[in-house]
Amino acid sequence: MTDYQGKKVVIIGLGLTGQSCVDFFLARGVTPRVMDTRLVPPGLEKLPAEVERWLGSLNDDWLQSADLIVASPGLALSHPSLTAAAKAGVEIVGDIELFCREAQAPIVAITGSNGKSTVTTLVGEMATAAGWQVGVGGNIGLPALMLLAQPARLYVLELSSFQLETTHSLKAAAATILNVTEDHMDRYPFGMQQYRAAKLRVYEQADACIVNADDAMTMPVRGADKRCISFGVDVGDYHLTRQQGSTWLRVKGEKVLNTSEMSLVGQHNYTNALAALALADAVGLPRASSLKALTTFTGLAHRFQLAHERNGIRWINDSKATNVGSTEAALNGLTVQGTLWLLLGGDGKSADFTPLARYLQGNNIRIYCFGRDAAALAALRPERAVQTATMQEAMQQIAAKAQSGDMVLLSPACASLDQFKNFEQRGDVFTRLAKELG
Repeated sequence: MTDYQGKKVVIIGLGLTGQSCVDFFLARGVTPRVMDTRLVPPGLEKLPAEVERWLGSLNDDWLQSADLIVASPGLALSHPSLTAAAKAGVEIVGDIELFCREAQAPIVAITGSNGKSTVTTLVGEMATAAGWQVGVGGNIGLPALMLLAQPARLYVLELSSFQLETTHSLKAAAATILNVTEDHMDRYPFGMQQYRAAKLRVYEQADACIVNADDAMTMPVRGADKRCISFGVDVGDYHLTRQQGSTWLRVKGEKVLNTSEMSLVGQHNYTNALAALALADAVGLPRASSLKALTTFTGLAHRFQLAHERNGIRWINDSKATNVGSTEAALNGLTVQGTLWLLLGGDGKSADFTPLARYLQGNNIRIYCFGRDAAALAALRPERAVQTATMQEAMQQIAAKAQSGDMVLLSPACASLDQFKNFEQRGDVFTRLAKELG
């Protein structure tokens, strides 16, 4: 336990996470100051009167006179105000660092460009199926500090690269980087290696490292060591095997589960299941209850989710595909009986879309591109692409042409913020329109 008595603490960023930080310090007899660049940040009305607040900008005087800054993961460490504070000798952490200093139970730490919410939730379900008290949160669901309110035998945290940048005390019982594909390049001006370096922090001091045998970027810097356990499609300690038309999850040569018993579908979800199983095994969860959880887990909303099916046409909501790698995962190994109507579009966050081109070949695909980066996406295969201003317009055109055996897939490869509040709203609009139009 860390003693914060007498420390001058500044919290940057309110919202649910910021509020959890305020509560954390108040419970320890420390009254922090709070600042937020928004004039009316969410949670402002819940802030106790004694907590000083600065809204609409950052206050450099407050920051440089602080002993400790708890920064929102949304604010880059390269921000001039944080750089100046660091130069003045002020310690800068995030809420995950505060959590790791307090946690008394083993932590499973999960990061990666894609699939981390599914794997985090799955490991939580496996622990629950085993009868363990488990706290699941971080970058998904509850902020990590709120998990300390309940006793737990295990914590399962989803961690973003932004959160890992300000975390130093994580000693995970098992940690994984599921994959590293181009994302957040607007935050990492030095490119993929800078982004990867942030992710690699999850392995520091970890007892077991679950690495992706198909993605060299998920390996520790010095290569695989004795802590490493691998998963992959065809290779790895945990991999898939195909026999007589069936696909099995296999662990060190032993077939453990036929994927036909799982509700999750798609190769990317089968490898997510392997990663979750490897993490669960590494922290001693009973294999039988973990496998049972794999048969009952139906997946998360907006992640390759069947939104509507009528007249033999399936409408799939994969709105969470906010980057190229996530859309690649959805398209990799996808088989459609008729035509695939693919909806791409939104804000690409300066990403390179060209890796998608190989999945857009063939005669049974039609591409509809909308939003800010519609033109760049349509250029991947111009003769098969249609540009529309909005997703709704694209769906109306598709609904008039789609036939039995076809799939309409929203897997946009882009963030939603140019036209929607968030990816959830985009997925909800897609689902509502699918039901109206289909």
